[in-house]
Amino acid sequence: MHPDAGRGLDHGAWEPLMLMYPAAKIPVTQLSLQPALGAAYHLRLGQALAPLRENVLIIGSGSATHNLGAFSRDRFSTGFDAPPTGWAQAFDNWLQATLLSGDLDALLDYRQHAPFALKSHPSEEHLLPLFVALGAAGKGARSHQLHASFTYGVLSMASYCFD
Repeated sequence: MHPDAGRGLDHGAWEPLMLMYPAAKIPVTQLSLQPALGAAYHLRLGQALAPLRENVLIIGSGSATHNLGAFSRDRFSTGFDAPPTGWAQAFDNWLQATLLSGDLDALLDYRQHAPFALKSHPSEEHLLPLFVALGAAGKGARSHQLHASFTYGVLSMASYCFD
């Protein structure tokens, strides 16, 4: 695989940066995920990036729940601020509690431990950035929730930082 300087940033990179630093002119490098390799691989990838955190902001941008198949005409008619569905709220609550408790084994095996894991993430690419950021934070990093909300009741916009 070769870098393509003509390709712009993925929306997972430019959208958070646009909101965080609207006037900034900063260099950005985007990392491709390997969804077939799973959570443990992405945690190790983040661990390999950990030495960079001295001078580099490492952001894992995805979604705490991401099932676009759960959207329907009803979801749009209930509105942007619709209350979360039971399955999305259950997964989001589990993710928050597990991150805050530091239970790395449960996180890495979330498909077996989390309620509605497969429904919340039919494919893993929107949750894997979390593992990269967690790995980059270093051993023993603590999690803090920065934001919690839902969009259309099915997309958790929960945000975490690690220190």
